[in-house]
Amino acid sequence: MSKSDTKKLVLDSKFEEMERLEPFINELKQWADINDEDSSRIMLSLSEAVNNAIIHGNNKNPEKQVVVHSALDEENRILTISVEDEGEGFDPEEIPDPLKEENLLNESGRGVYLIRQYADDLEFSKGGSKATIIFRLDN
Repeated sequence: MSKSDTKKLVLDSKFEEMERLEPFINELKQWADINDEDSSRIMLSLSEAVNNAIIHGNNKNPEKQVVVHSALDEENRILTISVEDEGEGFDPEEIPDPLKEENLLNESGRGVYLIRQYADDLEFSKGGSKATIIFRLDN
């Protein structure tokens, strides 16, 4: 399989499906020759994005799916991962700042913030139901 191919993972909107992320990332690690540090950044970001898609996008409806696509630009060492749910989407500008004092004790609301910290870029499309996460790989 050439490095220009893409990889895809389709998950049902159930928390048990999160267990499938680590083997998928291990496959990406081999496929794209990803180092441990980048692998950790990808795991954290992808976990947050899929968790958000299951909870907020698909409202934990096991009839709905979350689709993860990855593509590698081998020449520039850029890995692009998209996470798309079947929900109605959201406006990312309306997410409260998790670092503001009034939000510090909230049980949720840190996922997008964490993805932005660990990934090199994060973009939303399809009304917020698709997150595209960019990683510039080190090796």
